[in-house]
Amino acid sequence: MKIKFKKKRIYINLILGLVWIGLGIFSLLENESLRWTDYGYLLAGVLYLGHYLYDLNNQYLTIQNGTIRKNALYGFRKKMNLNEINCIEKYEGDYTLKTETKELKINTKLIDEKSLAELNRILNELDISPKKNAIC
Repeated sequence: MKIKFKKKRIYINLILGLVWIGLGIFSLLENESLRWTDYGYLLAGVLYLGHYLYDLNNQYLTIQNGTIRKNALYGFRKKMNLNEINCIEKYEGDYTLKTETKELKINTKLIDEKSLAELNRILNELDISPKKNAIC
Protein backbone atom coordinates (compact mmCIF):
# COMPACT_ATOMS: atom_id res chain seq x y z
CA MET A 1 0.00 0.00 0.00
CA LYS A 2 1.22 3.48 -0.80
CA ILE A 3 0.58 6.54 1.30
CA LYS A 4 0.31 9.26 -1.32
CA PHE A 5 1.57 12.82 -1.45
CA LYS A 6 -0.90 15.63 -1.88
CA LYS A 7 -1.36 16.30 -5.57
CA LYS A 8 -0.31 19.91 -5.12
CA ARG A 9 3.15 18.86 -3.96
CA ILE A 10 3.69 16.56 -6.92
CA TYR A 11 2.42 19.03 -9.50
CA ILE A 12 4.64 21.82 -8.19
CA ASN A 13 7.70 19.80 -9.27
CA LEU A 14 6.13 19.26 -12.70
CA ILE A 15 5.40 22.95 -13.13
CA LEU A 16 8.86 23.99 -11.94
CA GLY A 17 10.46 21.49 -14.31
CA LEU A 18 8.50 22.79 -17.28
CA VAL A 19 9.24 26.41 -16.38
CA TRP A 20 13.00 25.75 -16.08
CA ILE A 21 13.05 23.83 -19.36
CA GLY A 22 11.08 26.65 -21.01
CA LEU A 23 13.58 29.21 -19.70
CA GLY A 24 16.45 27.07 -20.94
CA ILE A 25 15.01 26.69 -24.44
CA PHE A 26 14.19 30.40 -24.61
CA SER A 27 17.69 31.28 -23.46
CA LEU A 28 19.28 28.96 -26.03
CA LEU A 29 17.18 30.36 -28.88
CA GLU A 30 17.46 34.00 -27.87
CA ASN A 31 21.20 34.34 -27.23
CA GLU A 32 23.74 34.27 -30.01
CA SER A 33 26.54 33.26 -27.68
CA LEU A 34 25.94 30.28 -25.45
CA ARG A 35 26.82 30.34 -21.77
CA TRP A 36 26.97 27.55 -19.25
CA THR A 37 23.92 28.98 -17.45
CA ASP A 38 21.80 28.30 -20.52
CA TYR A 39 22.42 24.61 -20.00
CA GLY A 40 21.96 25.03 -16.24
CA TYR A 41 18.31 25.99 -16.81
CA LEU A 42 17.78 22.82 -18.83
CA LEU A 43 19.54 20.71 -16.21
CA ALA A 44 17.40 22.19 -13.42
CA GLY A 45 14.28 21.46 -15.45
CA VAL A 46 15.30 17.86 -16.08
CA LEU A 47 16.07 17.37 -12.37
CA TYR A 48 12.66 18.74 -11.36
CA LEU A 49 10.94 16.51 -13.91
CA GLY A 50 12.90 13.54 -12.57
CA HIS A 51 11.82 14.42 -9.04
CA TYR A 52 8.21 14.68 -10.24
CA LEU A 53 8.37 11.23 -11.87
CA TYR A 54 10.04 9.67 -8.82
CA ASP A 55 7.41 11.09 -6.44
CA LEU A 56 4.59 10.12 -8.80
CA ASN A 57 5.76 6.50 -8.96
CA ASN A 58 6.94 5.95 -5.39
CA GLN A 59 4.81 8.38 -3.36
CA TYR A 60 5.60 9.28 0.28
CA LEU A 61 5.36 6.03 2.23
CA THR A 62 5.12 2.38 1.30
CA ILE A 63 3.60 -0.10 3.72
CA GLN A 64 3.95 -3.76 2.79
CA ASN A 65 5.01 -7.08 4.28
CA GLY A 66 4.92 -5.70 7.82
CA THR A 67 7.29 -2.80 7.10
CA ILE A 68 6.91 0.92 6.57
CA ARG A 69 9.34 2.71 4.26
CA LYS A 70 9.74 6.42 3.67
CA ASN A 71 10.64 6.96 0.03
CA ALA A 72 13.15 9.72 -0.59
CA LEU A 73 14.94 10.72 -3.75
CA TYR A 74 17.71 12.43 -1.82
CA GLY A 75 19.53 10.62 0.93
CA PHE A 76 18.65 7.29 2.38
CA ARG A 77 15.30 5.54 2.40
CA LYS A 78 14.24 4.85 5.94
CA LYS A 79 12.57 1.55 6.68
CA MET A 80 11.32 -0.12 9.85
CA ASN A 81 9.27 -3.12 10.83
CA LEU A 82 5.79 -2.30 12.09
CA ASN A 83 5.97 -4.94 14.82
CA GLU A 84 9.15 -3.34 16.26
CA ILE A 85 7.53 0.07 16.82
CA ASN A 86 7.24 0.70 20.53
CA CYS A 87 6.36 4.39 20.56
CA ILE A 88 4.38 6.80 18.39
CA GLU A 89 4.82 10.48 19.17
CA LYS A 90 2.39 13.01 17.74
CA TYR A 91 3.48 16.63 17.64
CA GLU A 92 1.68 19.34 15.67
CA GLY A 93 0.01 16.69 13.53
CA ASP A 94 3.24 14.93 12.58
CA TYR A 95 4.17 11.43 13.67
CA THR A 96 7.46 10.10 14.95
CA LEU A 97 7.64 6.32 14.97
CA LYS A 98 10.30 4.86 17.25
CA THR A 99 11.85 1.46 17.74
CA GLU A 100 14.74 0.60 20.03
CA THR A 101 17.30 1.74 17.43
CA LYS A 102 15.45 3.70 14.72
CA GLU A 103 13.28 6.75 14.35
CA LEU A 104 11.01 7.67 11.42
CA LYS A 105 9.38 11.09 11.14
CA ILE A 106 6.24 11.45 9.06
CA ASN A 107 5.10 14.90 7.94
CA THR A 108 1.32 14.63 7.70
CA LYS A 109 1.03 17.97 5.90
CA LEU A 110 2.45 16.28 2.80
CA ILE A 111 -0.05 13.39 2.82
CA ASP A 112 -3.28 13.18 0.81
CA GLU A 113 -6.42 13.13 2.99
CA LYS A 114 -7.54 9.62 2.02
CA SER A 115 -4.05 8.26 2.53
CA LEU A 116 -3.79 10.03 5.89
CA ALA A 117 -6.98 8.30 7.04
CA GLU A 118 -5.48 4.97 5.94
CA LEU A 119 -2.20 5.72 7.76
CA ASN A 120 -4.11 6.61 10.93
CA ARG A 121 -6.04 3.34 10.67
CA ILE A 122 -2.83 1.33 10.32
CA LEU A 123 -1.14 3.11 13.23
CA ASN A 124 -4.23 2.57 15.40
CA GLU A 125 -4.12 -1.15 14.59
CA LEU A 126 -0.62 -1.31 16.08
CA ASP A 127 -2.27 -0.90 19.48
CA ILE A 128 0.24 1.74 20.53
CA SER A 129 -1.48 4.90 21.68
CA PRO A 130 0.06 8.10 20.30
CA LYS A 131 1.65 10.08 23.09
CA LYS A 132 1.31 13.81 22.77
CA ASN A 133 4.61 15.66 23.35
CA ALA A 134 5.98 12.61 25.13
CA ILE A 135 9.48 11.25 25.17
CA CYS A 136 9.42 7.49 24.73
